[in-house]
Amino acid sequence: MPIHIVLLTLFAALLHASWNALLRGGTDRLWSMTIMCLTIAVTCAATALFLPAPDSASWKYALLSALLHVGYNLCLIRSYRSGDFGQTYPIARGSSPLMVTCAAAIFAGERIELSTLLGITLISVGILMLAAVGRKRVMSGLQYPLATGAFIAAYSVVDGMGVRVSGNALSYTVWMSALWGVMMPALYITLRDSKSLLCWRPDLLRAAGGGLVSLLAYGIIIYAMTAAPMGAVSALRETSVLFAAVLGYLFLGETLTLRKMLTCTMIAAGTLMIG
Repeated sequence: MPIHIVLLTLFAALLHASWNALLRGGTDRLWSMTIMCLTIAVTCAATALFLPAPDSASWKYALLSALLHVGYNLCLIRSYRSGDFGQTYPIARGSSPLMVTCAAAIFAGERIELSTLLGITLISVGILMLAAVGRKRVMSGLQYPLATGAFIAAYSVVDGMGVRVSGNALSYTVWMSALWGVMMPALYITLRDSKSLLCWRPDLLRAAGGGLVSLLAYGIIIYAMTAAPMGAVSALRETSVLFAAVLGYLFLGETLTLRKMLTCTMIAAGTLMIG
């Protein structure tokens, strides 16, 4: 994998952990996620005016990905009710790289080197071990972070295939994100009402900023998938759990033990194998 792709993906991982920490720390996560999506929609709509439309062959992928992103949002919000950030986030992220690798091989015909596959496996196992650190039994809400991981794998492969036939990675990202950004507020209004969505809250600017960070992070990932195998990019992206462990310790009052640090070292070793 080209070194600039590795570095960009690791930067995206840091951004991804940051906006997830913002979401986990919010009091009304459905509202926060919807404000993030609304910010994404407005930003992408304005940006689309200056970009060519993606090739028509990619539109079906963009629409499917937008729907999968909405499902991912709902599962992620539900996951954060079931456990702390340092547990649910690693399970959701750690369960997806191997699924992405298998799906990319089946649906996109990707082949992957043995060393890269070993690196992906090492990262996945390390992430799942990180989720289990300090736990004597599996959490009761395990199905929600696992479902989140399945949605991550699904939209990652769909976007990896879509961007490769789009003719323009930035255009594809903007239009797919705009579709996703519109769907989430529509769902919120259906579940609640428009008045509560548009009213001022102290967390408004933080949620809007999280939307911009999220958009940048995933835009980088979509670009990376044009130049590297989807499974490898996905595994590198999920090293965001390293940043999440630190953010959870610094800002959310969660513990950072020696065992956690050793598990993080395993994830870093897998990253080096891929890079």
